[in-house]
Parts: sequence; C-alpha cells; structure tokens
Amino acid sequence: MFKSKLLQIVLAMLIVITLILTAFFVLWNYMDKQQGADESDPKSTVESVQGKKLSATQIKDNTFIVKDVVTNLSEKDKIIKVSFAFQLDSKKAREEMEKIDFKVKSIIMLTLADMTREQVSGSKGQDTLTATLMNKINPILTEGKLKEISVTEFIVQ
Repeated sequence: MFKSKLLQIVLAMLIVITLILTAFFVLWNYMDKQQGADESDPKSTVESVQGKKLSATQIKDNTFIVKDVVTNLSEKDKIIKVSFAFQLDSKKAREEMEKIDFKVKSIIMLTLADMTREQVSGSKGQDTLTATLMNKINPILTEGKLKEISVTEFIVQ
C-alpha cells in the first residue's frame, strides 16, 4: 500500500497524536461542565448536606466547661471575666480536653491578652474570639475535634 516505511510511521504517529488530543479535549469539556454544575447553585449544595443530629444528652456529654477565666486585656486597666462551653465531637475528645485543661486556659488567656475591649465587644467580637480560640485549640487535640464554642459568661471592666 505505502511504499515508504517512513511515511507509514509518520501517518501512525499523526493518528496517535490526533486520538490523544481528541481524548484530552473531550475530558477537558466534561470536567469543565462538571465543575460548572457544582458551582452554579451553592445554596442547593448546602441544603443537601445533612449534619448528624445529637440529642441534648449527647451534647452535654461531649461538652467541656471552662468557668471564670479572669485576665487583663491589652488595654491598660481593662480586665475580662469569661466562661466558655466547648462542644467536642466525641466523649474521647472531651476526656482529652479535661486532661489538657491547663493548655486550653493558657490559650484563652494569651488570646485575650492580645485583644482590646473593642475587639471582644458585641456579637461580632465574640464570634472573632471563638473562631480564634477554635483555630488555636483544635491543633492540640488528638482524640477528636472542637465543633463549637459558646460564650456562657462575659464581663469586661
């Protein structure tokens, strides 16, 4: 059919390259459509996620309380008295938290010592404080994770 062996090799390589490029573009378009579908309606995605509902007893069993932490804020002559309820994802995590409560209290005190009255005031300030504490406490836990922090007492003078 073809007289030159070199021509046969070149044609075979062109066919292989064409097939590879076609497969690449088909996969590229497929992945692009999948990604577009995922990003198009984030609300429906969030609504479809269902968390595990815990009973009040389970919540209480997985909660560690830190009461009456009193420390200075970064401002002169400003002190804060605060209590927290730490909800963890398991009893093992709560038990671990009880064992390292001194570390948790230290993290709380150091975090508060770097904040001003304005930074901790109001719901936005308390949200910032709890988010900061969660980011600092979660890495020291090995038996589970911190799910939520509730401020149960908050006095600034």
